[in-house]
Amino acid sequence: MKKTLVVFAHPYLEHSNSNVELINFYVRHQHFTLRDLYEEYPDFHIAAFRERKRLQQYDRFIFQFPIIWFGIPPLLKLWIDEVLDRNWLTGEEINPLENKDIYIVVTTGGKERSFSKNGTYKYTIDEIISGLIVSLNVFKANVKDITVVYEAHKLSKKEIILQKKKFVDTLNQ
Repeated sequence: MKKTLVVFAHPYLEHSNSNVELINFYVRHQHFTLRDLYEEYPDFHIAAFRERKRLQQYDRFIFQFPIIWFGIPPLLKLWIDEVLDRNWLTGEEINPLENKDIYIVVTTGGKERSFSKNGTYKYTIDEIISGLIVSLNVFKANVKDITVVYEAHKLSKKEIILQKKKFVDTLNQ
């Protein structure tokens, strides 16, 4: 099994049953390392050097977060800004993301139809998280899958478990 780093950012985790179910899955499996950015960096002071070094230890990555006011959580954005090192692009440093598989898990309270060109918001989830996707592409990572859990706050326990199973199946492909 691939050694996997989960970069998790949810500022209101106590209100998210959907995210908790996946977190419990990661914690129970030894090849997953969960990094809760809001728990580790409540003051928003990111240890970028330590984070860069840590990235080198993993074979694949999962970025998991909710949509917050039509974007990624602010701490995740800061983490990307401070940790992704442009020296990786010049060959001066080893690029720990190059050719690594990336999975993105996004939760949102909105309906799927709302996140479309003709929907309420006029933008898709891929467009809303495009900054993350472009950053990963620039660093030559392989974005393998983007899983979106719509209306996450309304899902029953059974629906949450089905979403988790679908995502785990995606990881195992």
